[in-house]
Amino acid sequence: MAKIKVKQVKSSIKKPQNQKRTLIALGLKRIGQVVEHDDTPNILGMVNKVKHLVSTEEA
Repeated sequence: MAKIKVKQVKSSIKKPQNQKRTLIALGLKRIGQVVEHDDTPNILGMVNKVKHLVSTEEA
């Protein structure tokens, strides 16, 4: 299975609670933090929900 790297690039301050919880579910707690996940539909859906707060790249 392919992997993707997800990096938080913007703050979650003043964002809706569901977006904050999505970032936490992805394992992101601070700006600049990078996590690696499998390229599954669940993860891609979460990344799409907060695409304005994160950047992604193939790992």
